[in-house]
Amino acid sequence: MEEAVIDAVAFVSISVADQDRAKKFYTEQLGFELALDVSMGDPDGPRWIEVRPPGARTRIVLYHDPEGAGSFGPCVFDTDDIAATAADLKAKGVEILEEPRVAEWGSWWARFRDSEGNEFGLGQPGGAQ
Repeated sequence: MEEAVIDAVAFVSISVADQDRAKKFYTEQLGFELALDVSMGDPDGPRWIEVRPPGARTRIVLYHDPEGAGSFGPCVFDTDDIAATAADLKAKGVEILEEPRVAEWGSWWARFRDSEGNEFGLGQPGGAQ
């Protein structure tokens, strides 16, 4: 019998205080695709909002949690050209907290902040090249 294996991360949750503001940030400034935006029961209450990088399998849930917003995010985003991506994000009004550089551990690294005060790492696979 073949061993069962976990083969993907379905989604990660990011705490946000304002779901509409966060949805706009992730779709317009980061360029993510909107995958789902539905009521969680109460039409005036929080919604289940999923976004994802274009073509990505893993989704990001913009979870309404005002108390949890404003921390270091639960994931690090990768790009194939960190300098160009950071410049593009900055031009779109994204706050870059740490400009791209080769980190002490030998990989490219940068940091940015989302509309909710959450901080995220930005990496480039393959190490310093």
